[in-house]
Amino acid sequence: MGVPKQKHTKSRRNKRRMHIFAKAPALNKCPKCGRPVLSHTVCSNCGYYKGMEVIDVLKKLTKKEKKQREKEIAAKEKEEKGAEKKPLSWQGLSKK
Repeated sequence: MGVPKQKHTKSRRNKRRMHIFAKAPALNKCPKCGRPVLSHTVCSNCGYYKGMEVIDVLKKLTKKEKKQREKEIAAKEKEEKGAEKKPLSWQGLSKK
């Protein structure tokens, strides 16, 4: 069996271990609700995947939670529609 001739210093050991660490998962924004979600997975907030509703998220909620979630979704959709309809003019661009 091989036996080391010299001791490996702490710095050599730590240099070797420098690349061994857990990486943060790459998160994408959900196109429906805008929350961060793992790619190729169903959004746990709105239940949509690739523009289609896969899971009915509101089904298991209580009446109070369901009402609150519906308000959030409606507000988010209203924001998106308002932002899309307002085109920028040359005067608006020059002010920025």
